[in-house]
Amino acid sequence: MTAGWNDNAPIYRQLKERVVGMMLDGVLKAGDALPSVRSIAAEYQLNPITVSKAYQELVDDNLVEKRRGIGMYVTEGASEKLLASERERFIREEWPAMVERIRRLGLDVEQLLRSANGGAA
Repeated sequence: MTAGWNDNAPIYRQLKERVVGMMLDGVLKAGDALPSVRSIAAEYQLNPITVSKAYQELVDDNLVEKRRGIGMYVTEGASEKLLASERERFIREEWPAMVERIRRLGLDVEQLLRSANGGAA
């Protein structure tokens, strides 16, 4: 994780999204331990309460489980659950805006697909 925080969202949300991204990218897998609250707080100069809040949201979403006295761990099936919800959110929220933009610009779907594949047909 890199420390570049922005002002568009609370830091705990940004931290949560970074952990979610690591799960989706396979950096964190089921059973992996999350870094401790203290180590993240120290490394990124954050208040431990901020880190705890991000971690608690992950627990509330059943993506991470607390193991008393030993830490927090990625739950079984977390990446699959995330992938399903991200796909659903993309189709519901992002895709309609993309389709509208494509229509407004008069772009051809075949042309877009070719350009996405490096010009190969």
